[in-house]
Amino acid sequence: MSVVRRTRLSAAVRGALLFAALPGLALAQQEEARQLDRIEVTGTRIKKAEIEGQTPVQVITRAQIERSGLTSIGDVLQQITASGSALNTKFNSSGNFGFPPDGGGVAAGATTVDLRHLGPKRVLVLVDGVRWVNESSGSGVGGVVDLNTIPLAIVERIEVLEDGASSIYGSDAIAGVVNVITRRNYEGAGLSVQYGEYGKGDGETGSVDVSFGGTGDRYSFFLGASYTEQKRVASKDREQSSVPVPGTGVALGSSAIPAGRFIFRDPNTGAVLDLVPNPGVTNLVYNPAETGCVRTDSFHCFTAADRFNYAEYNLLVTPNRRKNLFGQVRFDLTESTTWYFKALYNNRFSINQAAAEPFFLGTAVPTNFWADNVVISASNPYNPFGFDLVAGPGGNFILGGRRPLEGGPRVFEQDVDTFYVATGLEGSFSAGDRLFFWDVNAVRSASEANQTNFGSYNARRFSVALGPLAACQAEPGCVPLNIFGAGTITRAMLDYIQPVVRDYSDNKLSLFSANLSGDLFDLPAGAMSFAAGVEYREYKGSYRPDTLTVTGEYNGVPSLPTSGKYDVSEYFVELSIPLLADAAIAERIDLSLAGRYSDYSTSGGETTAKVGLRWQVNDEFLLRGTWAEGFRAPTIGELFGAASGFDAVLNDPCSAPIAGGLQANCAALGVPPGYVQPNPQISVVTGGNRNLEPETADSVSAGFVWSPAFGAGAAWSERLDFEFTWYRHKLEGGIQALDAQTQLNLCVQTLDPAFCGGITRNQLGAISNFSNFLTNFGRIDSRGWDFDVFWLLPQGDWGQFGFTWRNTWVDKYEAVGADGSVQPQTVGREVNNSGIPEWSSNLTAEWRLGSWFASWTARHKSDLWELCGNARTFPVCRDPANNRNRLGSTTFHDLQFGVNTGWWGNAKFTLGVNNVFQKEPPICLSCTLNGYDASNYDIPGGRFWYLRADFKL
Repeated sequence: MSVVRRTRLSAAVRGALLFAALPGLALAQQEEARQLDRIEVTGTRIKKAEIEGQTPVQVITRAQIERSGLTSIGDVLQQITASGSALNTKFNSSGNFGFPPDGGGVAAGATTVDLRHLGPKRVLVLVDGVRWVNESSGSGVGGVVDLNTIPLAIVERIEVLEDGASSIYGSDAIAGVVNVITRRNYEGAGLSVQYGEYGKGDGETGSVDVSFGGTGDRYSFFLGASYTEQKRVASKDREQSSVPVPGTGVALGSSAIPAGRFIFRDPNTGAVLDLVPNPGVTNLVYNPAETGCVRTDSFHCFTAADRFNYAEYNLLVTPNRRKNLFGQVRFDLTESTTWYFKALYNNRFSINQAAAEPFFLGTAVPTNFWADNVVISASNPYNPFGFDLVAGPGGNFILGGRRPLEGGPRVFEQDVDTFYVATGLEGSFSAGDRLFFWDVNAVRSASEANQTNFGSYNARRFSVALGPLAACQAEPGCVPLNIFGAGTITRAMLDYIQPVVRDYSDNKLSLFSANLSGDLFDLPAGAMSFAAGVEYREYKGSYRPDTLTVTGEYNGVPSLPTSGKYDVSEYFVELSIPLLADAAIAERIDLSLAGRYSDYSTSGGETTAKVGLRWQVNDEFLLRGTWAEGFRAPTIGELFGAASGFDAVLNDPCSAPIAGGLQANCAALGVPPGYVQPNPQISVVTGGNRNLEPETADSVSAGFVWSPAFGAGAAWSERLDFEFTWYRHKLEGGIQALDAQTQLNLCVQTLDPAFCGGITRNQLGAISNFSNFLTNFGRIDSRGWDFDVFWLLPQGDWGQFGFTWRNTWVDKYEAVGADGSVQPQTVGREVNNSGIPEWSSNLTAEWRLGSWFASWTARHKSDLWELCGNARTFPVCRDPANNRNRLGSTTFHDLQFGVNTGWWGNAKFTLGVNNVFQKEPPICLSCTLNGYDASNYDIPGGRFWYLRADFKL
């Protein structure tokens, strides 16, 4: 093949991969016929000169990152069209819901990445081609990488492989690979300062990055330090997030209220009452003769108007502060051998906040032993009823719901330290006329987190303080507790029942790898290349909840300690075989083969393979396709995670009014007539499973890259490129729990022990136990395609323009349990705080004239639908007849304008506005917090402006 032909197609694919570097790189790029250096790109371990891809790799350059106005790698990645739902700092769920049934803990304050909607655990994150340590947030043992531990200041570019690659990189690389490439060859000193805030004057975000580097004849080094701080946005400051469910006021708020709600049976009259103390009454009087809701005493019957609006205490954007230091040095020991060393320290301090922690007493809302069996004694000086309120079997106390605003909101502070040290040797050697490349690497990394919880309560102590006066007086420090009426809990009472709760978790990774690559021998179509290597990894992780939690006295979400470790040894080989060159049907056809064997101390050996075909039809058109086996080994949390609680928002099908045909089944489950679910949150017990097997997958992709000659060097076009990729992932034995709502629905509908076995109810009909542990799920089938267009216009008097249009269509997503139950998540549906849009699209237009530059980006998501749930009877539900609400298609517009001044060390100033037109996210009725899907949309009131200054000396 001629060098000219190689360069034309290489330019096309480099345009597709690097076009995002505009305005700095792509607009100034001049294509010259030249031989490329051998490099390694994500998706292969073989170093090669040709970078026209065998697999679809999206490159996010530093220029594109700076253009986004974002300060987190995770936030940048969550905006690409192939991204699915993943955690970010817009999620505020540390203490609200507890431990989700995925074995990974809460990950409060973290930002993760999901590709192809297969979940963050099925995306492998690398830094310079080497694995990164999993997150810790002081709540469980995480199984994914927190991208906030990798500072943006050290990033040169991000390569995103949107294809299965387990045979190349090992476990986790089912949906794809994110490879963060750090800055290496840097000359001089740099300073970057950025400040931004939302249009309402909140959510202030600032960052300062300092860089310093240099090169010599035998060395290069880079040092970087950065500080980033993001301040809070309160839910109460946006109309959409200021109530529990948008458009419903407080009607769907909590039944745990500041004055207290008390459902009991009067032992003297037999009357069952649901009472709330009247506001402003300090000396409560109860009249037992008033057995209904016509009352003249100090109480009134509970109504929807009494419900508590917990939303106004939540956060729409959580505070997040990050400090880090990074350095790397490279030194040429000889002309062919280089030693490198790199180290990082990152600290993240983040906060989640929720409304004051409620007391749910009695058997109607089972929470913990002390609350479920509490006795509010008649001898308690504040008990206005004159008789004992006794919870538990045979008792007369059904529900007590008290929201102690006197103790303040729940505040969860995470202090996370991440350490990373890597060193190794790399080089090359000749054997005959062949050149071979080798590297040896060693890594030690750790993430350690301390979470401090303010505003929670000791359940045993408030049980003692509510109980017989003599028992309270016998315990040192006990002060009788008054929960009858708003504002009745004194400082002395709080000092006895309100502790500070401290949890700890860590993850540690040790890694050693060695790789060799080069050309083996010549074939008629060219040299056959290979890569081979070995890798050893050891994982350790632990979670230590506060002693209060372990002993069962914590009033919040229960959990137990977790600890585990495992190791894996892996061996891989990869071949690139040229089949044909300079023929009539093709200028070049290459076959790639890869295989990897992984030996886990927990699950044994696994082998994966990959086959790829690259068919360069001519110097304009490239066809490519891959088939890959994938697997993911269970993580420490999934294997060893102890039983923990998760307060899931569920609709009990046996809550009145019961849908037609289910009354008999509800009666068979022990639900009495007229039972009404008192609280939307139901405590679900989650945890790991030591019998889990690795999940496996088959992935297929096929597509083309076309750079037509008529679009190159023409009066209307400097370069025009098209890229298309079709993909399909079929996952078997996926590690996850059955969707809790689906399990509950199927239990009621079928009475099948397979669904009902983990669900028990008490004598009132309330769910008292709900087990939802991890298992090897049935299958997940996901399918879709990408289509991208890159168009660079010629330089003119008005400057030069470039356009990038990236699109992802999801054609199918289906998850089916081993028992045949179809899970609710599917294309076009919003469920469990996440949705899969059928079409996601990003269109960017860029312009440069001399030192001036500008860009405009449109981010689009197609519409979704959801169940209205309890909001069905409100006007906000668009289709109440079918219990459906539509989340309309949404487009956000971002604008940036800047100038390279040449002042003060080549200063560059940039002004940007994201969500220029302040497009509101669609209202979500099924989302558990803030009334919108935080993984797909900008926040309500989300116009964000920022100013950035970059200096280079």
